[in-house]
Amino acid sequence: MAAAPVWSVDPRTGKQREQVAAEATAEEVGRAVGAAHAARGALADRAVRSAFLRTAAAGLEAAKDGLVETADAETALGPVRLTGELARTAYQLRAFADIVDEGAFLDVIVNHPDDTATPPIPDLRRYKVPLGVVAVYSASNFPFAFSVAGGDTASALAAGCPVVVKAHPDHPALSELVAEVLRRAAAEHDIPEDVVGLVHGFEAGVELIKHPLVAAAGFTGSVRGGRALFDAAAARPVPIPFHGELGSLNPVLVTEAAAAERADEIGAGLAGSMTMGVGQFCVKPGLVLVPSGAAGDGLVKALTDAVGDTEAGVLLDHRMRDDFVAGVRERAGLEGVESPVMPGAGGEHTVSAGFLTVPAQRLAQEGAYDLLLEECFGPVTVVVRYDDEAEAASVLSRLPGNLTATVQLSSAEAAGDGRGAEILAELTPLAGRVLVNGWPTGVAVAPAQHHGGPYPATTSTSTSVGGTAIERWLRPVVYQNAPQALLPVELQDDNPLGLPRRFNGLLER
Repeated sequence: MAAAPVWSVDPRTGKQREQVAAEATAEEVGRAVGAAHAARGALADRAVRSAFLRTAAAGLEAAKDGLVETADAETALGPVRLTGELARTAYQLRAFADIVDEGAFLDVIVNHPDDTATPPIPDLRRYKVPLGVVAVYSASNFPFAFSVAGGDTASALAAGCPVVVKAHPDHPALSELVAEVLRRAAAEHDIPEDVVGLVHGFEAGVELIKHPLVAAAGFTGSVRGGRALFDAAAARPVPIPFHGELGSLNPVLVTEAAAAERADEIGAGLAGSMTMGVGQFCVKPGLVLVPSGAAGDGLVKALTDAVGDTEAGVLLDHRMRDDFVAGVRERAGLEGVESPVMPGAGGEHTVSAGFLTVPAQRLAQEGAYDLLLEECFGPVTVVVRYDDEAEAASVLSRLPGNLTATVQLSSAEAAGDGRGAEILAELTPLAGRVLVNGWPTGVAVAPAQHHGGPYPATTSTSTSVGGTAIERWLRPVVYQNAPQALLPVELQDDNPLGLPRRFNGLLER
């Protein structure tokens, strides 16, 4: 039986553009993983590794025009957005190259023997080593930054782990082009091209997570798909770490004082954030707590005006469009839910932005209204009108884990006059990133960044953005009483590589 073809599809028309590849068989997945595993030794040299990452970044930039054109044809995200995303991806590759050169990620700790301690301490030398082949599952909504050359791949390669990427069906042609850029960059540094593998197809993704030579996995996508892979990773004869980003509501709490002080500003900012990228950002604010009364009414009016001026847009594929239209229709049909600007179908291939409102008491107990506490992918948010602080807190207590949680405070509250600090403490258990007087869309690539959160936002406590994302693909190992001549160079007393380390309890600088 011939393998099913993989087609590149234009979401603006729903028409097939070209056949890109064929879905990988189990045998082909096995060959890709085996080849990646065999190539892992070529990533052992940190200097070679960092040079490879920098060459990959330069390669993406050199191929920018063709890559952006293909990405736009497959995703309809637009050249401006995609050009910025490609630049972000190149920056991220270089940032991980810098991390590799610095070496602090190895977390070197050396203890010399101490017979006076209780109990006595032997000679102990600890650092971190790469796990092995990492399976990377590309995201639909970020065809550069969370896909073939995205954060999972960049951080895994930086850790010294080869990758096999399962391409997303929404941008298969782009996936092939980007993989080729990475492979050419590898070849320039005498690294086998198989250090970056690429497979297509749903069954290929299932086979990938089951392969015994796959040591860890990174995923960005839906709760349903991610949970299935997470369970499969745990059910293996040898379970493996699965770092999945599955879904997030990204709640926003607007205080009454903030609404009274700047209703127009908050309403316009919310409209821009929830419709950015046609509402297809993983950190889109999907539930917003707004006070009842005149101040909140002013905010809702500003939101109505701003969202009403938003043009219809194209989602990443027609399945997502159909799910969005059905999802908002089901939510809008609940008793007590109103639609100041009704979201839904904007045309045969487009969707229109909108938002729903509901009294907070409707969410006070489990039932049909739980649907409003689930992410709806696309340009829609739910505005929950609350009467007092206790009612707002009751809604927050029912929320699942999130990537972000945001509070909009008045200037006095932000200065410490009021419950600002208490609200931050209430939001902290809900999310991995807590924002004050901002909007969650936009995830900076920075050393202190954390892009993760309690389940179902992510399946681990790690981040997929920022320097510490590299930690997902490493494990610690300790050598006890090993002679200097046998130790890895990173653990030798004279520190010939000049690595940051903790030596006999003191942090060397």
